[in-house]
Amino acid sequence: MLVNGAVVAGKGASAVKGLRSTDEIDQIRVILQGRFEELNSEYEEAVAQNTRLRLVEIGDAAGDDQADSGSKTAERDAATSLLKTLLDRRTQAEHAIARLNDGTYGNCEGCSKPIPVERLEVFPSATACVNCKSVRERRAS
Repeated sequence: MLVNGAVVAGKGASAVKGLRSTDEIDQIRVILQGRFEELNSEYEEAVAQNTRLRLVEIGDAAGDDQADSGSKTAERDAATSLLKTLLDRRTQAEHAIARLNDGTYGNCEGCSKPIPVERLEVFPSATACVNCKSVRERRAS
């Protein structure tokens, strides 16, 4: 079955841990590496934009009223949130590559069962099956 263009184990015998072919693993690696590089590029651009924004703020704060200050704070918060999100997603892609290298990609970190292919198609960096992810989210709330 394809995951964002890469073949991963389906429901047959190849779904068993460790039975992906070298070609399948190479295809998955290319997809994950491309995603990591894309996220890394987005992150670096966001850092550069955030730096420019802060430099403009430093030189342009004189005479600001409350609305101007509030707008700048909102922009700064949005930029910081974007940086955190991109960094988290980049880290997830990096972790998925490491799991692929050690042979655990596609298996749940919680219960070790295979993550459904449908989940990996939507979220190739998934590290938990739907059940374990739901339990984790309930505990966090």
